[in-house]
Amino acid sequence: MPHFEIHAADVEAAKRFYGGLFGWRFEAMPGGEDMDYHLIEGADIGMAHGLTGGLMRRMGDTPAPGNPIRGGTMTFDVTDCDERYGWALANGGAEALPPADYPGIGRCAYVEDGQGNVVGMIAPAQEGD
Repeated sequence: MPHFEIHAADVEAAKRFYGGLFGWRFEAMPGGEDMDYHLIEGADIGMAHGLTGGLMRRMGDTPAPGNPIRGGTMTFDVTDCDERYGWALANGGAEALPPADYPGIGRCAYVEDGQGNVVGMIAPAQEGD
């Protein structure tokens, strides 16, 4: 799993929490301003490591504590984001976030899987993108 995301109603509070808990640092992602998206950097997490992460503003109500599904998004590498997105929609998936380019990161999209989950896919940027 090359990328994970944490959704938070209060991004600044979450940055303080995870920064204190794991020693993570956060950098605003170019192109992610509307979502208050921050890339996570840490000892084993970040662009120089095999795992990246993001912290972003929650786009709805925060689940009540104790609910069986609390949130989190897994994002997996794909070769062609648009092709895989089309396949998902044609095979029971639903749009969560259509494909979009993020400079220096890659082309990314999210779909609902028909089972109550959202899964992401990313075609990583090539050197020089």
